[in-house]
Amino acid sequence: MMSASAALNWGRSSVRISTETRERVLAAAERLRYRPNATARALAHQRTNAIGFVTPFLGEEPNLYFLEIFSGLVHAAAAAGQTIVVFTLADWTEGPQRIPSFCDGRVDGLILLAPLLPAAEAPWLPEHTPLVSLHAQHPLAGVVNLQSDDESGAFEMVSHLLALGHRRILHLAGVPGVAGVEARVRGYLRAHAAAGVRPAAAHLVRTRLTVDGGREAMQDWLRRHRGKPLPDAVFAGNDAIAHGCMDVLRTRGLRIPADISVVGFDDILLARASRMATVRQPLHELGRRAVDVLMQCIEARRSGQAYRGAMEIILPTEMVLGVTLGRLRETPLLVA
Repeated sequence: MMSASAALNWGRSSVRISTETRERVLAAAERLRYRPNATARALAHQRTNAIGFVTPFLGEEPNLYFLEIFSGLVHAAAAAGQTIVVFTLADWTEGPQRIPSFCDGRVDGLILLAPLLPAAEAPWLPEHTPLVSLHAQHPLAGVVNLQSDDESGAFEMVSHLLALGHRRILHLAGVPGVAGVEARVRGYLRAHAAAGVRPAAAHLVRTRLTVDGGREAMQDWLRRHRGKPLPDAVFAGNDAIAHGCMDVLRTRGLRIPADISVVGFDDILLARASRMATVRQPLHELGRRAVDVLMQCIEARRSGQAYRGAMEIILPTEMVLGVTLGRLRETPLLVA
């Protein structure tokens, strides 16, 4: 038995056998169509070389934000010799029950994408499996979190709009209570305060972070403000909202950016394909860094040491000046 194991694990075994014995064992394995048992190897080496990725899938609209981050995860995992296992949730309320069950030996660690989990103190979080989060709603005890500097990105873009002369800037924000959404709202408000401009109360609207959410919010705003000045610009809470907003404006015969500027947030494929003005989140890099950090946590746990890195990692955003952003129109239009 020891000779067979040594032959099949050539170079990874402390048992030494002759070349002749190894060739006989390999020939027998080929006749019997032997395949290594990954589960048994994982038990023996206390390592699966697999990392889990946890996210809910909500609605039927393609989630390009997820795909951008997942691309970075895949590239980093491949470079590290890791397999990625995707675990799906109906929504994050299932987290306390289901996340511990994912840590049953199938993976060495977990990455949580935008977890909407309620509190830093979460006694149900598995202690034996390292976890990393991306854009967490709240800090989670013992979990490294990576995110973009959303507030600064929003502040920079809205400040740029104000510097171009835009004063009536409609912010189609995401639903209340989501950390990234609220950070972008703070950046929008802070840019106005820094410029000494008071935004109208009707210029902060909440909607879903989808194309349909953008369409519905823009249609509703125009309906309620018929006969009043059209906004100079729209700052959308993400690129999907911006895309839906532009659909509505163009259907009404409005020109972008000649009549109204529209900017988004994220710089997903949808924005790049349409050359939309937006705020770029380093989504691919966030996915790549999440794998790197998780591997550090896994190695620290395996060696019996504590992870010594930062518990919160914030990556900068970047303003993208696309074709949907222009200077202020001299004569404001009224909503038809």
